Amino acid sequence: VNIIVGSHVWVEDPTVAWIDGEVFKISGEEVHVQTTNGKTAVANISKVFPKDTEAPPGGVDDMTKLSYLHEPGVLHNLAMRYELNEIYTYTGNILIAINPFQRLPHLYDTHMMEQYKGAAFGELNPHVFAVADVAYRAMMNEGKSNSILVSGESGAGKTETTKMLMRYLAYLGGRSGVEGRTVEQQVLESNPVLEAFGNAKTVRNNNSR
Repeated sequence: VNIIVGSHVWVEDPTVAWIDGEVFKISGEEVHVQTTNGKTAVANISKVFPKDTEAPPGGVDDMTKLSYLHEPGVLHNLAMRYELNEIYTYTGNILIAINPFQRLPHLYDTHMMEQYKGAAFGELNPHVFAVADVAYRAMMNEGKSNSILVSGESGAGKTETTKMLMRYLAYLGGRSGVEGRTVEQQVLESNPVLEAFGNAKTVRNNNSR
């Protein structure tokens, strides 16, 4: 991408990681940027990234729609969606989830599960249920085992995400149960036992799983 005087770009910032601004001078490999916080930043041209000035203010639900798929662009898009309480974003068929640090029961109730049941991937807003539904349908239609990989830093919400996946899969799997308990109830009740075998203390989380 050609960076010229007048280009809107992202440059590294010690406080907020990345900040946007406009190029006002280029001296060899050095790019001088007037940032939106009123300061001047000087960076090597290899550390300067173009900003998508046509991106919607609330971000996009699938980051393959971004003009530039680089670190500052991705982080800015996720931040914009997070401010709107949109904690899920796709990158193709990969789901990115950000810990909301609050309970959002309306996102995981039975009504929401019913909406995603059988819906085409990408038809509805990004959601962990959509990923689970794709895996479940592929398993049922093709008769093959499927896996869902949940990864992230300690405290990012992997355990909670896994619980939601299990709950949705159990919901799809049937409602007839043993001793009046649904399949969903039985699976969720077994979760603490499974967690006990994988408990550990990490630098960021005293109760990591």
